[in-house]
Amino acid sequence: MRVGVDARALLAGRGVERYARGMLAALADGFSDDEWVAFVPGRVPVAPVPGVHVVRHRLGGRAVFGAAAIAGRPTLAALVGGADVVWLPAPAPVAPGAPYVLSVHDRSWELRPSDFSAYERTWHHLARPRALARGAAAVTAVSRAVARDLEEAWGVRAEVVSPGVTRLAPAAALPPTGEPVAAPRGRPYLLFVGAREPRKAPDVLDAAYSRARARGLDAELVVVGDGAARVDDRELASLYAGAIAVVQPSFLEGFGLPPLEAAAHGTPAVVSALDCFAETLGDAALRVPPGDAHALAEAMLQIAGDEILRTRLGAAARERAAAYTWERSAAALHDLLAGAARA
Repeated sequence: MRVGVDARALLAGRGVERYARGMLAALADGFSDDEWVAFVPGRVPVAPVPGVHVVRHRLGGRAVFGAAAIAGRPTLAALVGGADVVWLPAPAPVAPGAPYVLSVHDRSWELRPSDFSAYERTWHHLARPRALARGAAAVTAVSRAVARDLEEAWGVRAEVVSPGVTRLAPAAALPPTGEPVAAPRGRPYLLFVGAREPRKAPDVLDAAYSRARARGLDAELVVVGDGAARVDDRELASLYAGAIAVVQPSFLEGFGLPPLEAAAHGTPAVVSALDCFAETLGDAALRVPPGDAHALAEAMLQIAGDEILRTRLGAAARERAAAYTWERSAAALHDLLAGAARA
């Protein structure tokens, strides 16, 4: 089976990149008899994925996908030199050119359109995600919460294929980079990982942290991700392992990977009371109402001041994270791809 993949996400540097890269690596490793061909537009360097052949194009994504949205070509299957089936790790204005499986992470562009720029809104309009989902041989969702939402909003049935959770390997001693060290040396800290975009509630995080500090919180707040300090996986692993807790006060999430990545290191989390976190972490985290800075400040104080609570939540969260493996997710996705190729 020859599988073509829309791998533009490998350039994104965000959660969808971790999903696409992790899934591709597990697919290529577990199903090496198949051919895995990933299309990445433009010439920006991209880190290789073992077992995956990457096809580049001199034009960037806007030109290639814009043409596909308007003219219906080039198809993704043609761009990779032919494919029995295509995998789209996220909706995009692409003409698949073969049976395809579509993965959906959330409907944020429909639920919170004001969070997106005019270009981003145009991109999603051209992608026609609802029509793309209805034309797919199969649709996957990153959580049961997203699958329910897709069925209610789009009338589309989706199989749950969640990201795997990897325990990143911390570096014993990081080499100097010329940049300030992200983690405060010798000081306790809370950790936020992700883009400081409206749906992640950075204003609520800042307000809650200010309140907690005014009430005696003796901990720093470290923020890393898009729009803040950027770190590689080794640095991120060290940050997860050393944090008091990860704080994720989002208004909307499809899966919410950072709290589970932290859990793999035995680090607990404070999260908003969203369906996806109830699904992944259950009672192995402190949950607060979305947008409630007062409740978030209380939870910060509680988890920073109670070592027994942190130990209990961290251990329970580690057990929850262990259920999410790339091997299991890749096997589920491969079954759908193989079925689409045979159809």
